Amino acid sequence: MRKLTYFVHTTLDGYIAGPDGQYDFFPFEGAEAAAILADFPETMPTPARAPLGIADRPAERFDTVIMGRGAYEPGLKVGLTSPYAHLKQYVVSRTLTSPDPAVTVVGDPVALVRELKAQEGMGIWLCGGGKLAGALRDEIDELVIKCHPVVIGAGIPLFDGPFTLTHFTPAGTRSFDSGLTITTFSKEPQ
Repeated sequence: MRKLTYFVHTTLDGYIAGPDGQYDFFPFEGAEAAAILADFPETMPTPARAPLGIADRPAERFDTVIMGRGAYEPGLKVGLTSPYAHLKQYVVSRTLTSPDPAVTVVGDPVALVRELKAQEGMGIWLCGGGKLAGALRDEIDELVIKCHPVVIGAGIPLFDGPFTLTHFTPAGTRSFDSGLTITTFSKEPQ
């Protein structure tokens, strides 16, 4: 069965973006960038793949991406209607209509994930955001958290939803001289 993995940057205080959706304070350089490009090449937007030297790299883990509207709209604002054309793309929104035939807009993320998990294929990447992660908390099988050593005080939380205790077990951590850690967590069986 396919797994849903929430692969995301966060601050020490648990925010994936600033109050206005900004995320440019998360650096992408050096050993950290090399590690992400080596292990998760499919998480790079299609227009960035050639400049990063990974245009022809096959997917390592994911063949599908699910985004909340807030994760999708920054690209849309600059005319990028299919940010991950190398993946099957879904955007969860109740009001957006798909501006691109390669992007499927859905209203019910739980039903979508359950349907995708029942199909053959590679992993499913939950790209963001916090409300979508909160809605899919029970469906998430794995977390890959890129935690940056910064505090921003306010913004879009890693999970935004009702109080629900969900246990994950650390499965591995990579640390970098910059202070970034990439930690993988597996959902504990229930």
